[in-house]
Formats: sequence, structure tokens, C-alpha cells
Amino acid sequence: MYIDVFNGDADGICALHQLRLTDPRPDARLVTGVKRDIRLLQQLENTRNAHITVLDISLDSNRDSLAVLLENDCEVFYVDHHFSGEIPEAENLITHINADPEMCTSLIVNQLLDGKYSEWAVVGAFGDNLHKSAYRTAEALALPESTVAGLKELGELLNYNGYGPAVSDLFFPPQELYRSIIPYSDPLEFLDNSNTIAELRNGFRSDMEQAAAFDPVRETGIGRIFELPPEKWARRVSGVFSNLKAREEPGLAHALLTRNPDDTYRVSVRAPLENRQGADTVCRTFATGGGRAGAAGINSLEPEQLELFFKTFEKVFQAIQAGSSKKPD
Repeated sequence: MYIDVFNGDADGICALHQLRLTDPRPDARLVTGVKRDIRLLQQLENTRNAHITVLDISLDSNRDSLAVLLENDCEVFYVDHHFSGEIPEAENLITHINADPEMCTSLIVNQLLDGKYSEWAVVGAFGDNLHKSAYRTAEALALPESTVAGLKELGELLNYNGYGPAVSDLFFPPQELYRSIIPYSDPLEFLDNSNTIAELRNGFRSDMEQAAAFDPVRETGIGRIFELPPEKWARRVSGVFSNLKAREEPGLAHALLTRNPDDTYRVSVRAPLENRQGADTVCRTFATGGGRAGAAGINSLEPEQLELFFKTFEKVFQAIQAGSSKKPD
């Protein structure tokens, strides 16, 4: 039995697509979810003797479930770019983990495949807001500007579809979006001919027009913090909006607050693009936080913790800006 487990964002989808273009597994079970649904291995703890590919979800967040799968004689192939903590040693576990802030899972897979489907890796990197890495990879392929622009749009649209606390917030369930890509080895052919992309493009434009009306609720020399209303469009656009604001002011840190239905806050944090450090430090201070150094989030921040979040955000990024290694208390 084959099982493919992947993050439902652009990076997870593009990483899996590269692998399956090389090694098709049409009967594999697909396990995924919204971008923030990262503890996906919990769904498999009763699985035995399976071949499991895991892409773009933190090993540290799935450590206990992974241990169960390894004990159940599953063979696990794990590729990721998030914080991993200590990697277990097991004969039935193969890992390729690189937490460099300029690396994403699609780029790691691209290296493993010797660049066989590099254009899809560029799409994944653009989706993860790693524009420098995406342009560098595209330059090595000598791609024309129009092609690179198309790959950038595709990456941002695929990533846009992954945001929201529930699949019902998305235009397409991630499994469905991935399946729509399967017939295409050329990402631009998918971009130009897919009805899926036409729907995502229209939704993206509408959502971003609404988000553009919102100014920061807090702004200092360290960073900017925005808040969007508790609407589906705001939840969908949270990732691409955060990435856009980060690119506007690459020397500043950014955060975006969006109300959940239970009145807690969903938080996206972006480290300064000029120094991709600290986002994970801020978010892991809180119970439902996680992510990577350049981009991280908190799934459920209690309203009474909001002031603590502001202070932590300022303290962590101020220390980084000053070149200090000091961590928050």
C-alpha cells in the first residue's frame, strides 16, 4: 500500500507532483489538508506495512505519530524544510530535511531528481514566497521573463488556495487541486488551459482588492501588524497578503491577525525578507504556533494573549535587527 502525505499548499503539491511525474503511483492514498493542518500523520497511526511519502510537514510536529508508523513496519520517505528537532534513527526511515530559510520542499525534491522537473520546483518556491531562490533556479534554466512570470503567478495561486481554517473556506480541496495538476508535466500548460486556474485567478483578484483597503493596526521601526475581518475571503487571502506586505517592506517583520469563528486569532508571521530569522521563535512561544524561521503562524491565539504576542513580536525581531542572539523570556 502506498500513501502520499503532503501539505496542501503550493510547495507540498509541487513537491509531490515532481516525485510522481518521475515515479507514478496512481493508486496511492492521498492525505492532506489546509496549509495549517500539519499533524497529518495522526490520521495514519493504525496503518501497518505501508510505503509512506511525507512532504512539507514538520517532523517535530509529527514525531509521535511517525514513531508509531515506524514501529508498525511502515517504510517512510520524509522530505521537508521545517524545524525537525532530533531525527529518529530507523532502518525504515529515509529523511531529506533542510531548514535553510531559502529552501523549500520543492527545491529539495528538485535536487533529489537532478532537476528533472525544475519548473515545478520554481512554482513551489514562488508559492512559498522564496522569490530569490525561485529566480535563481529559473535563471539556471535560462527561462524567458514571460515564462518566469507565469510560474510565479501559478505558485501564488496554488498557495492562495491552501489558506483557511477549514477546507470549506477553500476554492478546491487540496487533493482535488493536486489531481487537476497530474496530467501536466508543463506548468505553463496547466496555467493556460485549466479551468481550475481560471477560478482561482478570479477569486484571488477579488479577495486581494478587498484586503488592499486595510492599513496596519500597529507599526513600528521593527515591523507592521495588520488585522483582517472574520470573513472567508480574509482567511483565504491571509498567506498571499502577508507575503505581499513582506515584499513591500523587506527590512521589516510582518504579522497578520484574522479572527477565527471562536473569536481567537489566527496569526501569520513573516520575518524580514532581508534576514529570514525569528518567525518560528515568535510563534512557538504560543501553544498552537509553529513554522519555519522565515514564515510561521499561530492557529489559535486567545484574545487575552494578544498583548503578549505584540511584545514577543517586538522583542524577537528587535533582537535580530540589533544582531543579538537574545531570546524572549
